Amino acid sequence: MTSSRSARLETIAVHGGMDGLIEAGLHVPSIDFSTTNPLSDIEGGGDSYEHLTGGGAPREGQSSVYQRLWNPGIARFEESLAALEGTDGAVSFSSGMAALAAAIIATVSAGKPHIIGLRPAYGGTDHLLSTGLLGSKVTWTDIDGVAAAITSETGLIVAESPANPTLELIDISALVAAARDIPILVDNTFATPVLQRPADHGAAMVLHSATKYLGGHGDVMGGVIAATEEWVARLRQVRVITGALLHPMAGYLLHRGLRTLPVRIYAQQATAREIASRVVEHPALAKVIYPGLPGQDPMGLLGRQMDGPGAIVAFELAGGYEAAAAFTHACKLLTHAVSLGGVDTLVQHPASLTHRPVEPSARPGAGVVRISVGLEHVEDLLADITQALDAAKGVVTKSMTGTDLLSV
Repeated sequence: MTSSRSARLETIAVHGGMDGLIEAGLHVPSIDFSTTNPLSDIEGGGDSYEHLTGGGAPREGQSSVYQRLWNPGIARFEESLAALEGTDGAVSFSSGMAALAAAIIATVSAGKPHIIGLRPAYGGTDHLLSTGLLGSKVTWTDIDGVAAAITSETGLIVAESPANPTLELIDISALVAAARDIPILVDNTFATPVLQRPADHGAAMVLHSATKYLGGHGDVMGGVIAATEEWVARLRQVRVITGALLHPMAGYLLHRGLRTLPVRIYAQQATAREIASRVVEHPALAKVIYPGLPGQDPMGLLGRQMDGPGAIVAFELAGGYEAAAAFTHACKLLTHAVSLGGVDTLVQHPASLTHRPVEPSARPGAGVVRISVGLEHVEDLLADITQALDAAKGVVTKSMTGTDLLSV
């Protein structure tokens, strides 16, 4: 994949955002917890405040005024993530949903309230766009319908690839072509910049729930958007006004997480490949969903857009909802919990949890479970998954509609 990077991704992950440490006599970044910063004088303080509230970064010699406006440790995390994604910059937030909300607010406030969304998507994304809570209105379509869906009020196209939870892939270059001059936001949470860099294919913004792989240990929450210079300024302005900022400790932990991101992703992906290929014939399964399996990358995006299929595997249980419930209940090593991307393996039932608010026609099937593969030994994971599949085998499918799932 083409990129302007001068170093390889693994090196960027280790050294990104570390400029100036040696000169400061440090080996790792310090954490600045200051909520306020001294001002040189009234005029200088006012100039700094106006510049920062307008979405700018501190000028040399200027005060950063207040933590809501700027924090040096958080800026290091943003610089590192932008280097990995190959964008002009990045803006971090208190959560992935806060990051998405900022992009929507920036779009709507510019007089472009119409957003085109591509399904499937994370349940929170789907719910936020469908409710129009932030003043937006959405048209759901696929790539083939994007051009026809564009109106004079369209300000943003939101897509996710691989999609949560059933891992459908989107050809980002084709989406950019169909979008013409409408900016595209791609949720890259599942792939991470280790496996996919949407900006290389024309995306204006790249969204991450940093809580997931970027942090990588299930102990820090955050969101971040890597973007063009124009969008970075707009997003910073929204963050300043709304206050959905990342805490300095979270910024430190996320920056630290980036340093091991490639190592973790490669190891987790290797285990996911092994699991997907070895359980694919189990009689409890109607289908194993994983882009690395034969026939599940029909557009040939692996190797062209993505550098690998990732570390998420989804199972469609042949026994439907009851089999999915039996499988998750039987897991012993796998933890039944929401979220993903940590060092331990998690399993969840999306239709009754993260995708519960999604309209029934767009909700994942009742028999689908999603597994976020961790760093345990592959044979231990396979042993637990196999015994859980055995427990689910033979469960008789009950008729349960998507509407019924709202009351389980």
